[in-house]
Amino acid sequence: MDASQPHDAGDAATDPGQDAGQPNPAEKFSATHKRGERGPDETIWRGGYSAVDQSGSFMILGLITIGLIAGGIFFPLVLIAIPVLWIIQLVRVWWIKMGVAYELTNRRFIHESGVISRTTDRIEVIDVDDVTIEQGIMDRMFNVGTIKITSSDRTHPELRLHGIKDVRKVALMIDDARQAERDRRGVYIESV
Repeated sequence: MDASQPHDAGDAATDPGQDAGQPNPAEKFSATHKRGERGPDETIWRGGYSAVDQSGSFMILGLITIGLIAGGIFFPLVLIAIPVLWIIQLVRVWWIKMGVAYELTNRRFIHESGVISRTTDRIEVIDVDDVTIEQGIMDRMFNVGTIKITSSDRTHPELRLHGIKDVRKVALMIDDARQAERDRRGVYIESV
């Protein structure tokens, strides 16, 4: 090869005006090229609303049903209300269950809501400031509860996740993902 052609056949794939050690500008700004060469998000947990959270409502509805059956002895027309009330409650629980989905990855918490139209919100786990568990008496009996996430996210500074099964385990996963991402990025929060 002569001196007038500085590139040999092995370098034909690189841009002649670019240094061999520098990334191609198209690669530099592509979605797959990230600082630290991170791959895609890894799913840690996926879940939604647990109908077990409505156990108190079902117990109250059961007591109302017993009262209506007793009242049906004197007023038989009242018995029509029993299937109507149960259908309304089942449709309500189905609507809530279908309308909520959660996903926790190693970098993001994704919250989807809506049945007919869907809204997807993402919170970076590094932005999560606090994870709180709320449980009533019935919730503790059935191991469900509400997780309250407080974050520095503008759209959802406080996000409540209702009806989470194994609530303590899920809250710990969120907290662990937050701490792992802060450790990875070298972010340390000092107490004020």
